[in-house]
Amino acid sequence: MTALAGWSRRDMADRVAADIPEGWAVNLGIGLPTLIANFVPIEREVMFHSENGILGVGPLPPAGQENPWLINAGKQPITLRPGAAIVGQADSFAIIRGGHLDLCVLGGYQVGANGDLANWSTGRAGEAPAVGGAMDLGAGAKRVWVLMEHAARDGTPRLVERCTYPLTALGTVSRVYTDIAVIDVTPDGFVLREAAPGISIEQIAARMGAPLSPIRD
Repeated sequence: MTALAGWSRRDMADRVAADIPEGWAVNLGIGLPTLIANFVPIEREVMFHSENGILGVGPLPPAGQENPWLINAGKQPITLRPGAAIVGQADSFAIIRGGHLDLCVLGGYQVGANGDLANWSTGRAGEAPAVGGAMDLGAGAKRVWVLMEHAARDGTPRLVERCTYPLTALGTVSRVYTDIAVIDVTPDGFVLREAAPGISIEQIAARMGAPLSPIRD
């Protein structure tokens, strides 16, 4: 299937950042979601959390200005926003499990039409041996959004009727951001919220493994 010229990875992260309300505490999952911190202005109060014990993660540092003592859960160098707090990992997971995060943005391999998320394994050899903290985040955050490419490299849909990969969280995903669309996960399945410029609903639907309803007023 022909590739579509949708949003770049930076565009995708910027699009998510625009939807995060002032004052929210937000965990950014490993990988693509970490870019989101680069697109929230410093004057806008959003508290980014990293499960290794940071509340107040800032943008990624410029090349050559990395502090080896400041990293996120994915071992990437980070900066801190004014007022940031560094806590023990037990306290960090108490924030997650206590329901204190307004939002978690995770990467994904598959999202089911029922809101299930699979993001830690496709079953291939050499992958992560266990689900890790994503399980806590998927269950503990008040909202779960997923940021991922719309389809796998071979064109296989990632938005599906039911996940076939090992599950991370059950029924918790409420919105998916991809390179070609923003899609809400509702009790009635996938509903298109926004299409990338120049992309039609027919093109998006053709790249899905589950029905897609049009934008609702």
